[in-house]
Amino acid sequence: MAWPNIFQTGTLLSRFSHHHVVVFLLTFFSYSLLHASRKTFSNVKVSISKQWTPSAFNKSTELLPVEIWSSNHLFPSAEEATLFLGTLDTIFLFSYAVGLFISGIVGDRLNLRWVLSFGMCSSALVVFVFGTVTEWLHFYSKGLYCSLWIVNGLLQSTGWPCVVAVMGNWFGKAGRGVVFGLWSACASVGNILGACLASSVLQYGYEYAFLVTAAVQFAGGIVIFFGLLVSPEEIGIPGIETEENFEEDSHRPLINGAENEDEAEPNYSIQEGNTVSQVKAISFYQACCLPGVIAYSLAYACLKLVNYSFFFWLPFYLSNNFGWKEAEADQLSIWYDVGGIIGGTLQGFISDMLQKRAPVLALSLLLAIGSLVGYSRSPDDKAVNALLMAVTGFFIGGPSNMISSAISADLGRQELIQGSSEALATVTGIVDGTGSIGAAVGQYLVSLIQDNLGWMWVFYFFILMTSCTILFISPLIVRETCSLMQRRQTRVLNE
Repeated sequence: MAWPNIFQTGTLLSRFSHHHVVVFLLTFFSYSLLHASRKTFSNVKVSISKQWTPSAFNKSTELLPVEIWSSNHLFPSAEEATLFLGTLDTIFLFSYAVGLFISGIVGDRLNLRWVLSFGMCSSALVVFVFGTVTEWLHFYSKGLYCSLWIVNGLLQSTGWPCVVAVMGNWFGKAGRGVVFGLWSACASVGNILGACLASSVLQYGYEYAFLVTAAVQFAGGIVIFFGLLVSPEEIGIPGIETEENFEEDSHRPLINGAENEDEAEPNYSIQEGNTVSQVKAISFYQACCLPGVIAYSLAYACLKLVNYSFFFWLPFYLSNNFGWKEAEADQLSIWYDVGGIIGGTLQGFISDMLQKRAPVLALSLLLAIGSLVGYSRSPDDKAVNALLMAVTGFFIGGPSNMISSAISADLGRQELIQGSSEALATVTGIVDGTGSIGAAVGQYLVSLIQDNLGWMWVFYFFILMTSCTILFISPLIVRETCSLMQRRQTRVLNE
């Protein structure tokens, strides 16, 4: 029985140094802090909506009729406020998507530590102004909110391409599924952290939720600037490209540019013969042409739409649909992220065993459709809702984590660009950027569908998008499944 990656994972662990552990933890918590600040906004939507609408509608204060239209009113009804909150989500994700395409290219050309630290600290300041300063000054403006959220999206986009590139520099393809599966829980941990921080201070006002998360994120950016090593070469340790040149053919990347070596045509390979002359970043067009990049990018656009809809709207849905208190809804929404953490790690481990990603994704996404149907019919019971929520997170958040981390790393280190670490951030930016475009469109559609048709139709929409995810990677699913069957037949014949 040949499961080379399982045994190689054990060998890999023995090669880890304390530098690997530090890099793992620093990149993990840096992105967790970025996600925590995003989660804060989704966790305080109910409070913000009340603040932005007249007292006659939200009943949050006792004012005389003449005083109802005070300086802080932005909308005549809670419904319009909800629609604007969805618009802010869309604006953020569109600017985030544009920023990912740019940040990936910038990250491959500048020091990753500088780019990541700058993005974290600058984003923290913008979040502080958006949620805290405006409330302290009682200054409410739709134009200001939109402008700040556009800037925040651009700054936050520096995070993911940089941390994936740093991880790709330190951790090779052996065991990448389980390592990146565990590491990609950083987003879910950030969601949990953001929910806990927001719910703990929400009683004092939503502005303090923004204040706490912004302060923690800014401190994290300072730690990254002084403590992160972007590659082993910085301290004289051989890079993973050097180590992987000595690996056997059975440990080749899980995503190849061709079925066999003779079919590969490295038209834009940065290597010349067996000698790397000069490592340079590949262009955006060349990165898009890498096998699998477009297919996974389009699939991720559909899947991230669903995953981020849960991220942005789940606390609001629980409060709006079941009438639960906002703080309780924030804490309950954590179970979706718990499911995503377990799903990403376990599915990454299984994909390492199989040495294939697409079949694992296909099975999980098929089960995700069933979990969405089940969760859409969840009763008004917190325990049952939490269980169904965790199952849904397992089958949706798990594949989402795997595409955005392990698969992006596989795509950025294919044979056509072997020897270059200068493509990984660009490829990651393309995959995550395309995903964010889909998520951006989705957030506006969710608020629109909910307002006109109700929450049940929102879940029908999620099922449609999950099905489209499977459709986009179906050629890869068929090819990798056939490869697994051929490998099994060969092993049986040899025995």
